[in-house]
Amino acid sequence: MPSPIPITRLLPKDFGLEFGACSSPLTKTASGSTLRVPTSTFHGKIAHRLWSSVIHWRELQALEPIGSGGFGMVFRGTYFGETVALKKVRCVKNKLASRQSFWAELNAAHLRHQNIVRVIAATTCTPAHLNTKDNIGTIVMEFAGALNLHRVIYGLADPLPMHKCMKYSIDIARALQHLHAHGIVHLDVKPANVLVSEQGVCKLADFGCSFKLSSKSDTVTHLSEIGGTFTHRAPELLKGEEVSTRVDIYSFGITMWQLLTREPPYEGDRQYILYAVVAYNLRPSITRDVFIQASSGRTCQKLISRCWDGDPNIRPTADQLVSELSLILL
Repeated sequence: MPSPIPITRLLPKDFGLEFGACSSPLTKTASGSTLRVPTSTFHGKIAHRLWSSVIHWRELQALEPIGSGGFGMVFRGTYFGETVALKKVRCVKNKLASRQSFWAELNAAHLRHQNIVRVIAATTCTPAHLNTKDNIGTIVMEFAGALNLHRVIYGLADPLPMHKCMKYSIDIARALQHLHAHGIVHLDVKPANVLVSEQGVCKLADFGCSFKLSSKSDTVTHLSEIGGTFTHRAPELLKGEEVSTRVDIYSFGITMWQLLTREPPYEGDRQYILYAVVAYNLRPSITRDVFIQASSGRTCQKLISRCWDGDPNIRPTADQLVSELSLILL
């Protein structure tokens, strides 16, 4: 499982750190104004790429709970007057697993991409008046919206036309492309972990199961504990084989199938499904009308089948996914 990432790993060797300010400043973008915080602590041109290991607690206000998960709760609030999301990671039962989840959340904290939820600040320190026994750490992130893709698929009555499914799919693929280029595997790609902004942009979130691959080419990585969601888990993980970026491609295939069919991938006993995925190559049905009635559907059918192939080498890379989905979107 992921180990803590010191902030010094993200910076040049000659970069001096002063831990007085709280959060990395965000720059103005074409889409409009973004969060602005004091920049005096950081140096020059790389300031906008940093996340802070300190939170300015006095600037964090109006917290409202908007969700909860296995390791904590998510709140919406304001930070320096701008709307943000705040995640509090708690120790529920397993303290080690809770700590690993917190540090895994920061695997992609140094990345900046329009399809990845951006980390602004994170810390394991909490003011005495806010501290609780079970608190592991706190993460301040951009607020990407309260709507996730799971709700879009299963909770909204509006139809999902093919072009919108392709737009959402390519957003996710671009997030994976950026992650994989930096040696990061998400390990829990599913609709519930994809936020959909008011502008209709998908952003990959929840990195609590993520893993940073070794930079040494001769190192084979295996996970001693498997995180993620069983319906989206690649068969090689179930068999204890090598972890690679292709496990995310498998999960993407299940997610894209859900987008197009708006059906649950499996029904039945969890253990039976896990066994059948490995032993009998069980996959969701691709004989639905959406895959047959149009040429774009048939193209998607072939792409999804490659994404969830039992042989990781047959699955496309994230780069190939982006290219092929872009052609379908045309």
